[in-house]
This record gives sequence, C-alpha cells and structure tokens, in this order.
Amino acid sequence: MTSTTSPKRALVTGASGGLGRAIALQLARDGHHVIAHANARLQAAQALVDEIRAAGGSAEAVAFDVTDAAASAAACAQLVAAGPVQIVVNNAGTHDDAAFPALRAEQWHQVIDVSLNGFFHVTQPLTMPMIRTRWGRIINISSMSAMAGNRGQVNYAAAKGAINSATKSLSLELASRGITVNAVAPGIIATGMAHDFDKATIDRIVPMKRAGTGEEVAALVGFLASEQAGYISGQVISINGGMI
Repeated sequence: MTSTTSPKRALVTGASGGLGRAIALQLARDGHHVIAHANARLQAAQALVDEIRAAGGSAEAVAFDVTDAAASAAACAQLVAAGPVQIVVNNAGTHDDAAFPALRAEQWHQVIDVSLNGFFHVTQPLTMPMIRTRWGRIINISSMSAMAGNRGQVNYAAAKGAINSATKSLSLELASRGITVNAVAPGIIATGMAHDFDKATIDRIVPMKRAGTGEEVAALVGFLASEQAGYISGQVISINGGMI
C-alpha cells in the first residue's frame, strides 16, 4: 500500500521486535520518517534503520525505557524539538504468563507497566505538539486476549483491556482536532505468540488454520495511519483469522 498522506514523523515503540519491525518497514514504505524505538535492543533498532535507509527511506533509532517516566519525558522532548510526531504506534509490550493463583506481584506490575504506563509516558507528551498541527494518528497495539480473555494472561488481558478503553476515551478528546485514535488487536501472529502453539493447535482454534503475519498487521496499521482512514476513530479492530 502506498499512502496518499504527506510524509509524517512516525514513532514506533518496540520496533526492535518482530511486529514492531514489520510496522516500521510498512510506515517507511508509505513514505514516513520512522523513529524506531527500542529499550535494551538498540542494536536491532539501528539495524532496522539501516535497512530502511538502504531501501531509500528515512529513519532514526532511539532508545529509552517506556516504564521510566522521566526517561520517556526527556526522550519525547528531544523528539518534538525536531518537529511534531504525528503518527504514534504504541507497540511496546510484554507478557509474563502464569495461572492467577501463582501470579507474582512483579509479573502483574511489569506487564501493566510496559503496556499501560508506557502508553501514557510516550503518548501524553507527544499529544499537544500533535494537536497544534491539526493532524495525527495514534495507533495502539492491543491483543485478542483483551477481547476474549486467555488462561494464564490475566495481567496481559488487563493491560490490553485498559488500552482499549483508553483508546476510546482519547479518541473522543481528540476527534475535533483532526487526530484519530484506534487500537489493533492481533490474534496468533507468527512474529509473536504463534511460537507457543503447534500447527495442530492453530488448525483447531483458528478458522483460517494458520497464524497471521506481521506484514498483515502492519498493513492494517499503515492504513489506519493514512489519510484514507481519517473517519475511523475510537475503534478496536481485530485481526485474528476469524477467531472472534
């Protein structure tokens, strides 16, 4: 897909991972300047940037911990000093699964901290500069677990469920400012949780009998970031091969 949107500065958190990488590559192909975020894996984000540049795109890498409020604020301030970030993809996340009776407090807090507090730490300081441009796209990566629940993922489902609710509320606040806010809720994707399932299990639980690809999720994100998606906001869009 080639976007008709004029090039924007696009931040993808967690771009050093498989899904974040696919999203960053899609946005770069659409002509945007990609800011590829990593936490500990800056080398992977820089390799992604090098790949984008080698293909004729524009990109830079940035590293900070989205759970650290001060570090996130400082990094975002540095980013907007170079110009507003008009596309924000909150992809950074983690899961640490356990049956609820065995779930440790640190497992609960870490998963909530990355997905939910990370969303706030990154998006909030970038919102006012975006508002001033009267154009923006905020896209939050959720999960099917937030839609249907999943055994052993009470912490993860809680974090992503909160992201879905925040998406709907923030979309109402920003709708009149030319800014859309949506969430994408993937199911079993080959870049992530598909590794936890064998082929027989996937055939049984996924009507399409396969895992999705990172590129399929990235194509949806690319569309939501485009001019054509300007009337879509406050939505949680599932991409899961017909599971729910």
